[in-house]
Amino acid sequence: MALINLRDLRKEYVSATETVEALRGVSFTITSGEFVCIMGQSGSGKSTLLSVLGGMSHPSAGDVTIAGKQLYALSDDALADFRATHLGFVFQSFHLIPYLTARENVMLPLAITREKRAEKLRLAEEALSRVGLGRKMDRLPNQLSGGEQERVAIARAIVNKPHILLADEPTGNLDTKTSDEVMAIFRELNEEGQTIVMVTHNPDNCAYAHRTIYLRDGVVVSQAEMSLAA
Repeated sequence: MALINLRDLRKEYVSATETVEALRGVSFTITSGEFVCIMGQSGSGKSTLLSVLGGMSHPSAGDVTIAGKQLYALSDDALADFRATHLGFVFQSFHLIPYLTARENVMLPLAITREKRAEKLRLAEEALSRVGLGRKMDRLPNQLSGGEQERVAIARAIVNKPHILLADEPTGNLDTKTSDEVMAIFRELNEEGQTIVMVTHNPDNCAYAHRTIYLRDGVVVSQAEMSLAA
């Protein structure tokens, strides 16, 4: 059974002078435990697609069903709760709070949960250890390299153990060596059962995925099964 089901997804941006069709009837499914890359040129609609998939931008038409729930049939409060419970987000810009330590940044998604502080600390420390930052939990973002900041962002995304991890150009600001290290973390998470949907412009990243979906001008033009990188 599909964990994610997109059916005839459409997204329009309307201004006073024109209407831009960012998505034009996108349909596909993703099963639990898959690692899927979404590729396309700038303006192809891939980041818009991820935003709609993540419950952050209402589609103009079509359905987004995740874990049996139609996302945009939910109330605003229920949708926010669903995002917090089921989805983790990693972005190209790390979006770390500069005056909070790595541990404190990772704890942010837990602010709305009912766990006691001691449990939140444990979960944050577990997530940071998972991405190799067990010895740098008390450092501020400006005391970490770009790759380490991205690891903090990944730890923050997985701290609440989401069903799905959504990543938008997560290696876009990193050099090749650091990108490979970050992609290795994504692969390890996927091997442990994490479902991952990643937007990327880098075809090397797609070697880590099971499948690549190619977008052009807001439509799916092809899908390719991948041979996972060694």
